[in-house]
Amino acid sequence: MPGHATLGVMGGGQLGRMFVHAAQAMGYRTAVLDPDSASPAGLVSHQHVRTAYADADGLAALIESADAITTEFENVPAVALRALAERRPVAPSGDVVAICQDRAAEKAHFVAAGVACAPYAVIETAEQLAAVPDALLPGILKTARLGYDGKGQIGVATREELIAAWALLGQVPCVLEQRLALHLELSVIVARGADGALVNFPVQQNLHRDGILAVTQVPAPDVSPALAEEAARCAGQIAAQMGYVGVLCVEFFVVRTESGLRLVANEMAPRPHNSGHYTIDACDVSQFELQVRTLTALPLVAPRLHSPCVMLNLLGDLWFDAEGRERTPCWDAVLALPGTHLHLYGKASARPGRKMGHLTLTGASLATVRATALRVCSLLGLPSDGLV
Repeated sequence: MPGHATLGVMGGGQLGRMFVHAAQAMGYRTAVLDPDSASPAGLVSHQHVRTAYADADGLAALIESADAITTEFENVPAVALRALAERRPVAPSGDVVAICQDRAAEKAHFVAAGVACAPYAVIETAEQLAAVPDALLPGILKTARLGYDGKGQIGVATREELIAAWALLGQVPCVLEQRLALHLELSVIVARGADGALVNFPVQQNLHRDGILAVTQVPAPDVSPALAEEAARCAGQIAAQMGYVGVLCVEFFVVRTESGLRLVANEMAPRPHNSGHYTIDACDVSQFELQVRTLTALPLVAPRLHSPCVMLNLLGDLWFDAEGRERTPCWDAVLALPGTHLHLYGKASARPGRKMGHLTLTGASLATVRATALRVCSLLGLPSDGLV
């Protein structure tokens, strides 16, 4: 029950930080395992175990401290989560995290769950490379493991480019996905309990720049009710198919076809997600509170969006001017606007492309919020595509 346990989290980034805040608000003590002494989550947790994720002594210390354990990013070694699960409840499990760590396993799971994904081929050997169907070109070659925020991906138009790209990626196991006629991107965040109870947040419409999430809008302005219902249903199927316990984000592409718009699953994250950060300020229960609830077997309530919103990602580029000199963004002018909620992650230093925080803008209508978001973009020098 709230206030009577210590909750552990593997990983000390901003997602862990927001989980820790949510757990502490409900009266729990927290313990973070992360090797970085200045990790955002470690700085605010009751306890910080400073070891590598697979370190036996570190895992033992976390087991000693925590009554139940979760993870804040998918690249925590699945073997470490399995080891923790021998002594403590762990959600999500090492087995489902392992699926999310491997694009080939992830695609196979989508198919097993009855959810469409982009046509693809697994490339692990020169023979598989040579056997790639012509129909998959042009495509995107992605490393099967350790790819996120657009990393480990190369667009290829011809077989010659495919061969060169695989060599450039070090001939590691890869997945080649057919390039689709993208109409827009959306995501669905679900929470599933050990008893099979399932709830979801509203569909989120997303805009990425250079592979990194830039803007999320809720309600999704260009998504029909029927498509939103389908996306929520598919995300639930994906979670149920692998017996998932925890918070799961499924990202989808909406693609153009001759018969109209079609939904295809892109990837999933076994944790709260950047596109769900708005839930802290725009919903009556956040994705992080639901992460706490799934970990502690508390009742899951269907989240309610009480305010239309726009979430803007804040990357480290904002902390530098055109000449590369460090500066402080004009937060005073931004916070003078109605409905602005600033979240900075406590990272020690800024660098281009690094996620430093986010802004959630709330208001009475999406049109009002979008107008405020455009003003914020002007003040901070952010691009306004996707909002006009």
